[in-house]
Amino acid sequence: MAGHSQFKNIMHRKGAQDKKRGKIFTKIIRELTVAARAGLPDPNANPRLRAAVLAARQANMPKDTVERAIKRGAGGEDGENYEEVRYEGYAPGGVAVIVEALTDNRNRTAGEVRTAFTKSGGSLGETNSVSFMFDRLGQVTYPLAATSAEAMFEAALEAGADDVETNDEEHVVTCAPDDLSTVRDALEAKFGPGSGFHLIWRPSTTTPVAEDAVPTLFKLLETLEDSDDVQNVYANFDVAEDVLARVGA
Repeated sequence: MAGHSQFKNIMHRKGAQDKKRGKIFTKIIRELTVAARAGLPDPNANPRLRAAVLAARQANMPKDTVERAIKRGAGGEDGENYEEVRYEGYAPGGVAVIVEALTDNRNRTAGEVRTAFTKSGGSLGETNSVSFMFDRLGQVTYPLAATSAEAMFEAALEAGADDVETNDEEHVVTCAPDDLSTVRDALEAKFGPGSGFHLIWRPSTTTPVAEDAVPTLFKLLETLEDSDDVQNVYANFDVAEDVLARVGA
């Protein structure tokens, strides 16, 4: 997921995450609601809900806000009925993009996503038009301080994971989607709860992007991320480090 990670790092350096706390809360509340509605309202018995609670904790969301969202999803309060939808398309330069959303109005969300692509000079395609260029994987993350890279690597492989990458901030463990729960439980038993676990789309091929197209590409990705309906955005762009440094300055 190199392209997606690069974009996230740039947005972090610009301080965008702090400015958008309200939008982050909105996205997490939707995920809490949907996760509670799809399974039990107990995070210990509902892996998806537990992941959403972890995300809420990382975002410093108030406990009562989390509890209200779970109660709403479990049927204790009336609320919107969100459904999961996926959009796929091409950004400027032929970059493949996957957009995952939770929406209570498919027409509204489809219109917003299509407009974002069109304004950037990209195009929205049919389902599965670009997903063949990505691998569907399970991912478990731990902060760097949780353990050494060697210990995480050994434990993850013993648990059935396919790969482990350690960077300056965290350990990133990837596995087959069906193995996510098993790998997560094994790592939790050894290192305690991680900082997150979920299914992701990781590019299997990347598309080089010329420097003059990077601002337009990143503007599209930022516009998509800004939508309350959009939960995740994945892209397969490849941008040189020196260009990233200039764009993120």
